[in-house]
Formats: sequence, structure tokens, C-alpha cells
Amino acid sequence: MTGGELEALAGLFRDRRHEFEIFRRGVVDYFSLFPELNAPPFPVIHSIKSRLKDPAHLRDKIVRKLKDGPITPENFFQRVTDLTGVRVMHLHQKQVVPIHNAIQARIVAKDWVLHEPPTAYSWDPESRALYEGLPVRTEIKESYYTSVHYLVRPRADSPVCCEIQVRTLFEEAWGEIDHAINYPTPTQSVACREQLRVLARLVSTGTRLADAIFRTWEDHVVAWANAGDKGPPGAPAGPPPPAEPLAARADAGDQGRPGAPAGPVPAAEPLNHAPGAGTRQT
Repeated sequence: MTGGELEALAGLFRDRRHEFEIFRRGVVDYFSLFPELNAPPFPVIHSIKSRLKDPAHLRDKIVRKLKDGPITPENFFQRVTDLTGVRVMHLHQKQVVPIHNAIQARIVAKDWVLHEPPTAYSWDPESRALYEGLPVRTEIKESYYTSVHYLVRPRADSPVCCEIQVRTLFEEAWGEIDHAINYPTPTQSVACREQLRVLARLVSTGTRLADAIFRTWEDHVVAWANAGDKGPPGAPAGPPPPAEPLAARADAGDQGRPGAPAGPVPAAEPLNHAPGAGTRQT
């Protein structure tokens, strides 16, 4: 592909950039305003990031995708589907379920149209079982990249497409490190590639532990609620003893607080300055 042809393809996006920006803002607003995903005290969505494709990165993307077949003005918007992107981040893995359901609600209402079935990139068998139960097809990337991807359009015949990525904060940290080293050109360092694989396993461990922490917390809240006036599990039976009124402590006078030795409180010993001591200069 010549430089002129590459520039012509990039110009197709530049001419419609405002349409992509409008759709991007609508997708962000949907997630940020959806009540069930943002209810306190622990919202499902932790944070949202979004962007439009950088022109320089777009040219690199076109060149990389040429290995999968020709890109022409006629198929450009079908072949390049991440010209705008929205990333939705959450704390623990089970939260992907309500986010998935919110996206499906948009599809059912025909406000969005799926460009293709959603894909969950995961190498962890336990995570893959969760995604397949949604149901979402799963795929393993050699890099151990993990995220759930949705490609949505405002309508089937629209050139505008937005890539929605859903991931945990642990996965986001790994993704940012991998992106810095492996994008747009993969690192040739074998050591870095292996270290990224190790980090991916640690991320999976952290994600599982976060799930376990929230399950434990939810069980504790339910048990506390069921205990009623008895208080949380493990609390002693009966109401706590009332606090001693401040007046009673004041009336004790020289007797001091309950349990204190009888007699007045001895006067504080005056501070004696050593001979020649003065104020310390700072």
C-alpha cells in the first residue's frame, strides 16, 4: 500500500470523526448514568476511560491489518472497528455480569447493534467458565491478555463502531504495563515476555482474592442483618452496658475515675531547665 493510499484511508476517519465522537460520548454517558451500575455504597463500575483513535496509531493499525487481507475505502469501516473505544473498569470479576446485562439491554432495545458476538479474552479456566455462562465466547491470547470486548454500532448500516472493553482494575494494571512495552511493536525481550506472563498469573490471583474478599463481606453483612438486635456474629449476648455519665465522673472529685487510687492527683513536677539551657534555634 502506498503512502497516498494509506493517507486516503486515514482521511475517511478524519471526515467522520465527529460522528464517532458523538457516539463515544453516548456510550460513556450510558455507563456513567445507568442507576444499577452506579448505586452506592459500592458501585459496580469503578471508572471509565475513552478515546478516539490517534491518527498516527491508525496508520500503523492499517498496515498491521493488511496481513489479514486488503483494506479498501469500501471495507475500511468494517475492517477497522476500534476507531473509538470505551473502557469500563470494575473491582471484582463477578461485577462483569451486571455490566454485560446492561449492554445486552441496550442491544435488545435496538439502541445498539453488535458488530459481532462479544469475546472474552482469558487464559484462566475459572474465569472462562464465568464468561461462557453469560454466554460469551472465550479466546486465549498468547500474551495472556484478559478483557471482555464488545463491538457496537448505533445501527447495522452505520460506519461508526465503538469497542467496549470491560475489565477489572487488576487487569487494567497489567494491560497498561503490557501496552507500554508491547504496543504497537511487540517487545523482542524474552525476559520481558516471560515477566509479563508471570504478572498475568499474579493478576489472576489478585482478581480471585478480590472476589473472595467481597463474598466474605457480603456473607458478613447478611449474617449481621439476620442477627437483628443481637448484633454482628460473635458479639456478646445482651445490650452493651450504658456509658457512665460525665457528671458522675465530675462528682467523683478527688476520688478520681472509678478504679483509680484514692486521694488527690499529685501536682505535676515543674520543668527545670539545665543551667545555661536556652531555646533551641530551628
